[in-house]
Amino acid sequence: MNSHQVQGPAIRVRGLRKSYGRLNVLRGVDFDVARGSIFALLGSNGAGKTTTVRILSTLLRADAGTASVHGFDVAAQAAKVRESLSLTGQFAAVDEILTGRENLVLVARLRHLKNSGRIADDLLARFSLTEAAGRRVGTYSGGMRRRLDIAMSLVGNPPVVFLDEPTTGLDPQGRIEVWQSVRELAGQGTTVLLTTQYLDEAEQLADRIAILHSGRLIADGTLAELRQLLPPATVEYVEKQPTLEDVFLAIVGATGTTGRAGTDTKEPR
Repeated sequence: MNSHQVQGPAIRVRGLRKSYGRLNVLRGVDFDVARGSIFALLGSNGAGKTTTVRILSTLLRADAGTASVHGFDVAAQAAKVRESLSLTGQFAAVDEILTGRENLVLVARLRHLKNSGRIADDLLARFSLTEAAGRRVGTYSGGMRRRLDIAMSLVGNPPVVFLDEPTTGLDPQGRIEVWQSVRELAGQGTTVLLTTQYLDEAEQLADRIAILHSGRLIADGTLAELRQLLPPATVEYVEKQPTLEDVFLAIVGATGTTGRAGTDTKEPR
């Protein structure tokens, strides 16, 4: 963990602007991210989410405005910012030829950390990948690859993690696996900035949600606060139809049993 003591929010953005010619990608963006929280930056493709993350990661310079990460200014103290964060992009940056454990050991060695093997084993256990540690990553499912990618981003214990659309292209099971990993991250004190275009992802994970639209932040608050922006709900009585989840659980049983007479087969999770 970086020894620099953060005063105030883990991430602070004020008046951020970025243009490419006549295209205004960011038009004065302001927000704060509290330490140890999950902050979702929600918006459609082209809203400016990835541009914001690239500026905060020191990969792109803003035209105007200020931003700090873990108390360091992204323009004036770029090296300190990079030491304080980890960025996971939209596609898993893993070596498919190496095993899961070898990927983690490699990153630890590149960061000149001692006990690279122990670091790898701890992260494999943390992300429920111990059983697959000795397998080539090319045999992993999409969700497993993404979990390994996030684990690799945590080598060195960065206090701030940026996840740029982390569940893009994953199937429903893979998304749920990644969601659980993100919750565990925040539960252990890591600050998470999550960009997504999936409404349910923000609803499931975020302590606070900001909506970016055409380069402007048009809403920022908790889910409860954002719901208050709408008119009061009209109460209507309708016949509730079972959801697919209800049907699935009724058929297989909540504990994985088939429900057939004389059978009690459980599928491994």
